[in-house]
Amino acid sequence: MPKEIRMAAAPMQIRDGDDDHPAVIEGYALKFNRKSDPMGFGDYSFREQIDPHALDNADMSNVVALFNHDQNQVLGRTGINLQLSVDDTGLKYTLTPPDTQLGRDLLENVRQGIISQSSFAFTIPDDTDAQKWTRDGDIEAPYNRLIRSIDHIYDVSPVTTPAYPDTEVKVGARSLEQIKALDQPPEWELKRRKMLYQLNKEDLLKGIE
Repeated sequence: MPKEIRMAAAPMQIRDGDDDHPAVIEGYALKFNRKSDPMGFGDYSFREQIDPHALDNADMSNVVALFNHDQNQVLGRTGINLQLSVDDTGLKYTLTPPDTQLGRDLLENVRQGIISQSSFAFTIPDDTDAQKWTRDGDIEAPYNRLIRSIDHIYDVSPVTTPAYPDTEVKVGARSLEQIKALDQPPEWELKRRKMLYQLNKEDLLKGIE
């Protein structure tokens, strides 16, 4: 499945430190059971929600903190200065920025409110149980997507402009198959139509005879 990027569920916050404890940036990368704003575009606009068990089997062993998802601007890594924890609310992150120009600039920009948002990158397993699509009467977003399983969290990144909801919303081919299936008549209706077609065809042939 393609890597997907989402704006974090809540703005970043700074917890100021002291001489013995450096300042940290913390927030929630995602929150469970929280319906998103409309995402996607055109006929495939949807709202998204993450199941509380979606992270049960997720690989979060090597997650990095990047600035603007740039692999050349690394701010942290799990096991060193990036902590991830799952609670009843969602996935919480705590980043201790390094004592580098990039880290110091980030702290100051967050304090000033210049940078307040972050994004996270993830993938879901390539199977039908990983997500569930349903239709909704919402004109703005006619579909709902429930993410049941996430298999990998790649990064949590402070960003200057969160690329969401349109430009970075990518869903795989299996997702599109499930969306299109919702617009197809149920199997019993297809059988009924086929039977009516056959009966009409037989009546037409009898009329010709």
